[in-house]
Amino acid sequence: MSVLLESSSTSAAMRRNFWAGVWRVMKRKPSRMVGAVLVLGFVFMGVFGPMFYPAQLPLDPTQITAPPSWQHWLGTDDQGRDVIALVVTGSRYVLLAALVTAVITVVLGTAIGLFSGFKRGRWDNVLMRLTDMKLTIPGLPLLLVLSTVWKFSSAIQMGLVLGLLGWGGVARAVRSQTLSLRERGFIEAARGLGLPTRHIVGKELLPSMAPYIAMNMLIAVTGGVYAQVGLFFLGVLPYESNNWGQMLNTAVFRSGALQVPSALGFLIGPLLAILLLTLAIVLVVDAMDEIFNPRLREE
Repeated sequence: MSVLLESSSTSAAMRRNFWAGVWRVMKRKPSRMVGAVLVLGFVFMGVFGPMFYPAQLPLDPTQITAPPSWQHWLGTDDQGRDVIALVVTGSRYVLLAALVTAVITVVLGTAIGLFSGFKRGRWDNVLMRLTDMKLTIPGLPLLLVLSTVWKFSSAIQMGLVLGLLGWGGVARAVRSQTLSLRERGFIEAARGLGLPTRHIVGKELLPSMAPYIAMNMLIAVTGGVYAQVGLFFLGVLPYESNNWGQMLNTAVFRSGALQVPSALGFLIGPLLAILLLTLAIVLVVDAMDEIFNPRLREE
């Protein structure tokens, strides 16, 4: 019983020290705190924003393509909908597709990289040659071809396709990490004790790589945002759901935002959202890198 109590108190102390270290890292550079708040803000906006701030058609036809005003801070689109409301409602599709993209990318890439790096030998050669083939296929032309065959009618379908096309880089990076970790003393000790592979991978390797995998997840979210926004901007995807890329396409090619000053807000809105989301993720990844890499800490 005393051993259990001592182990429990040790675990609690380690958790307190960890969160204390997190707070020190975040406090050292307030911009990181801003990034974390922005990420949480975008998540809140994607989940609850469309319920509180829907993009409604106006009752007054004179509000179509209206310039910025106190009522519409960034003006309205070619249908008279508030630009900020469109950014808010479009965030749900963008964030959901980006999250699905990141999950598929990281899970698939991590599984392949772990298996390849840990097993080595023939499996490593086969999986890495497949990964190399995947990395040599240009993603954008392939997406353009797929979009003509498979109509992405939902954010989940979009994220699934992007994730299946984007796992190669993660697999390569995770394999490199696995090759480095498998030579460490604690892995050698576990193998010397005859522990099964699932225990070594699940209880030794994965926990050691969790911070690295989490950072790859955030980076993959950014990649998912850029990929889908680019496809919508090019106009190769259906206009069934509001999306920041669709807003950019409408602003440039239908509303003439580059020539008409009153429509400029319709271009600024989604661009500002993409910029803030990317900046927030970069700041959070920077904080995570210092939290989980002791050599970067300035104690």
